Amino acid sequence: MGSYFRGDVLLAPLCIPKGKEMKVRPVIVLGAFGHNELFVSPVSSSPSFEGPVVPLSIDDFSEGGLDLMDESYLLCSRICRIRVSDVIGKKGRLTKEMIRNLPFPERGI
Repeated sequence: MGSYFRGDVLLAPLCIPKGKEMKVRPVIVLGAFGHNELFVSPVSSSPSFEGPVVPLSIDDFSEGGLDLMDESYLLCSRICRIRVSDVIGKKGRLTKEMIRNLPFPERGI
């Protein structure tokens, strides 16, 4: 079990859209909920029409990243809570500027 912070890019199983089967997806950590859970928002290769999205490109990562051929999108309307034990791995970290511009407060999500 690792320590994860706001702006970390992880792989974790999620159901998106709801009602579909669980799939391993990239997620971005928005904040922590206690010691064992994280608030995350999924990343998708296609934008959602259900709410705001934040475009992500390879330049938005300070380390690591995703296998991006085109832009990807942070799905802001799909905040999820996951257990730290469900994290499969860490893919990278967003730049400080991107972390500052995440549309969610670090605490009190």
